[in-house]
Amino acid sequence: MNEQLSEQPALSLTRCRLCPRNCGVNRMLGETGFCGGGADVQVSKVMLHRWEEPCISGYGGESDLRGSGAVFFAHCSLGCLYCQNRDISGRDSTVGKTMTAEELAKTFLDLQEKGAYNINLVTPTHYAAQIARALTMAKADGLTLPVVWNTGGYESVPVLKSLAGLVDVYLTDFKYADSTLAGQLSHAPDYPVIAAEALAEMVRQTGAVQFDADGMLRRGVILRHLCLPGSRKDSMAVLQKAAETVNPADVRLSLMRQYTPDFLKEYLSGGGCADVPKSLLRRVTAFEYQSVLDEAVRLGFDGYMQEKESAVKTYTPDFLEKSNFQGK
Repeated sequence: MNEQLSEQPALSLTRCRLCPRNCGVNRMLGETGFCGGGADVQVSKVMLHRWEEPCISGYGGESDLRGSGAVFFAHCSLGCLYCQNRDISGRDSTVGKTMTAEELAKTFLDLQEKGAYNINLVTPTHYAAQIARALTMAKADGLTLPVVWNTGGYESVPVLKSLAGLVDVYLTDFKYADSTLAGQLSHAPDYPVIAAEALAEMVRQTGAVQFDADGMLRRGVILRHLCLPGSRKDSMAVLQKAAETVNPADVRLSLMRQYTPDFLKEYLSGGGCADVPKSLLRRVTAFEYQSVLDEAVRLGFDGYMQEKESAVKTYTPDFLEKSNFQGK
């Protein structure tokens, strides 16, 4: 990669601190840290995505041919054992293609031309420096769509501050309240503290949610939480921690029940560690999900819920198909 990147210390690739792992590797010299990302951006899929929250993807479902302009990045700064994007998230993934900042900026503009509601950056954290440059270029060339930072919630506050003015919407997870669970399932025991600090910065930066006349989110934070089987009490603790961190009225909650054990079974069959809670080998029960939903209502959250039919593998994009970069 020969482009000059931002000189902001938080976005440096010569001593990488783009995520809270603070690996400190020199990615410009080919070194890689936990995520596996290098000096160049590896993009695994570009598509008009119609299955995000309605205020992101549109309210017409399959009949809405616009959708969210999703750009899926390879690799990840987390290591969730049940990851549904396993084909692209591993540190050794080679799915996709390398893009320069110029090519990435053109991709954003192409999605805008195709009618996307927004630019949806999926798992972008470990490429924050390169993406910041691409967004700056694209905005200078006419990008006017809201930019969505679609993240697992494991974010560095200094990096988030460097994104101010470039990102309009944070679509962020808050996965765990228990550090042991976070370490066991995502290799990040510090996740609960990090996610709360990141959430506070995101809301400070964007303010309360703002929608346009069609109900599409223009600015603000969507807080996602995936309910896991056997972790009902931790899910409730997550919502309680979030409500202590930000005003529930300022965000929208997306309470997900799409967990399926299919991806964990793939991990285990591939030789992954078998020391995982047995409850993860099943789906979330109606009782578990309703208990967490009731707590969300009690705490004053508004937003989106999922039906049990969402807990199937078919809603995960195919990252191996040949049309990955056709924007449709």
